[in-house]
Amino acid sequence: MPTLLTRLARAAGYVPAVKAAPLGGASVALYGDARAVWTARDGTALAREGYQRNAVVHRAVRLVAEGAATIPLVVTGAEAVDHPIAALLARPNPREGGTRLLETLYGHLMVSGNAYLEAVSLDGIPRELFALRPDRMRVVPGADGWPAGYVYEVGGRRVVYDQSGAVPPILHLALFHPTDDHYGLSPMEAAAVSLDIHNAAGAWNKALLDNAARPSGALVFAGAGASLSEAQFVRLKAELEANYQGAGNAGRPLLLEGGLDWKPLALSPKEMDFVEAKAAAAREIALAFGVPPLLLGLPGDNTHANYAEANRAFYRQTLVPLARRTAEALAHWLAPAFGDLRLEPDLDAIEALATERESLWRRVQAADFLTTAEKREAVGYPPEPA
Repeated sequence: MPTLLTRLARAAGYVPAVKAAPLGGASVALYGDARAVWTARDGTALAREGYQRNAVVHRAVRLVAEGAATIPLVVTGAEAVDHPIAALLARPNPREGGTRLLETLYGHLMVSGNAYLEAVSLDGIPRELFALRPDRMRVVPGADGWPAGYVYEVGGRRVVYDQSGAVPPILHLALFHPTDDHYGLSPMEAAAVSLDIHNAAGAWNKALLDNAARPSGALVFAGAGASLSEAQFVRLKAELEANYQGAGNAGRPLLLEGGLDWKPLALSPKEMDFVEAKAAAAREIALAFGVPPLLLGLPGDNTHANYAEANRAFYRQTLVPLARRTAEALAHWLAPAFGDLRLEPDLDAIEALATERESLWRRVQAADFLTTAEKREAVGYPPEPA
């Protein structure tokens, strides 16, 4: 009669390792497979299994966060000179500078799909900005369905933020999510299957190394009219683990007592091609984050020309749009305190786009039908020098 644990295991699709019952003939140790186990689709689990344990995800998040944070956000327009918001963004709080704050903000956005900024105001004017952890924040929807407040929980304490002021204390940045009204969709969640495959392939290769890089097999007891007793089975298993498992015991000869025979269960070369499986999963992870695989060191056309082109594409297709969205959200959030303002990423400060910028300048300079003011406007400068 199967035990409750056995019934639950079978219902979950798991076939546990069992020793065949004594039937008067051969005994064999059988090992079955379980169903695939996927990482939970929540921010904490994805951060742990992805950013903290997967080199590809870690590097992709770092590339996006650090690259986008180095793009300066500048105030444009007639009031741009010595605008107070420029000083606030340059030194948002006593503990960190503007680049560090933006790096944290973009990192949270890539890992969880959400990022939160808190504004500490004095006399209605924001004086300091702080990045808050998304896993501690909860949206409180109002009667109309839009967020009316936020609850931040840490160390058993709860802080409630009311969003009814002229400058709401919380700015919530979220990536597009087609089925959620309040929270964003992380690129890591879209690539979760590839992430699990990549992690599992690494764990499998590590297990092969721990077991002398050989596939498992079966120990068959072929004694006539007898079988291994429970004590013999436990002793044999302990001796195999102690004397023949691990890289230090690789190639050590296996000594079997009478009646035992080793039947290797080989894998085909195609089944053993975990390197290709890991490379394919890594490319899908890079695709979800918008990072060219070449920048992550993945197999491909690794030439200098291709690298430069991939770097430009990375800025144009991933970093600049992200910086523009953030600048627009910051300007809209802080406008009631600082008046009408426009924040834009300073593309002239991006070294990777210098070739494109020089090409544009040459074309504009050669346009004799344009005045100097029109040429300045065409390349993004005000018509008259400040």
